Amino acid sequence: MKINGKIQFKYKNNEHAKTVYDSLEIDNKGYIDSIIKENEIIYTLSSSSLGSFLATIDDLIASEIVVEKIIISTNKIN
Repeated sequence: MKINGKIQFKYKNNEHAKTVYDSLEIDNKGYIDSIIKENEIIYTLSSSSLGSFLATIDDLIASEIVVEKIIISTNKIN
């Protein structure tokens, strides 16, 4: 069985999206397909098991939250 999904993150502006995209791309390369369109990042995921699919989504969301907190704490995003 193949499980496919898409997650979209929308940001205040293009700069915020680019900062998050650049921060997460290093870890996601080769595992998750991603594109940035203006103020949005779109991730496309595919897995052969539900457990792996859910773990990947969980890791992606947790990483995105960490990046946002770091950016906010360094005053790059208000």
